[in-house]
Amino acid sequence: MGPHYFVQGLFAVTGIIALLASLLNWNWFFHAQNTQLIVRNVGRPLARLFYGILGAVLMGMALYFYVETTKTIS
Repeated sequence: MGPHYFVQGLFAVTGIIALLASLLNWNWFFHAQNTQLIVRNVGRPLARLFYGILGAVLMGMALYFYVETTKTIS
């Protein structure tokens, strides 16, 4: 198992967390110091939309990297 699988897994897990936080409106996520910049500037509804899109993009990137990695290995 190479380091590229670790990065793919990291992208997937981060994307899943961001998407679930957006859909389920997790307080702990949106009160975290790292998300406060976006929440303060655009408001919580748009921050939820932003993190939902970001989560989908991260999961898509993980899937794309996985497919490309399996193509080069085969």
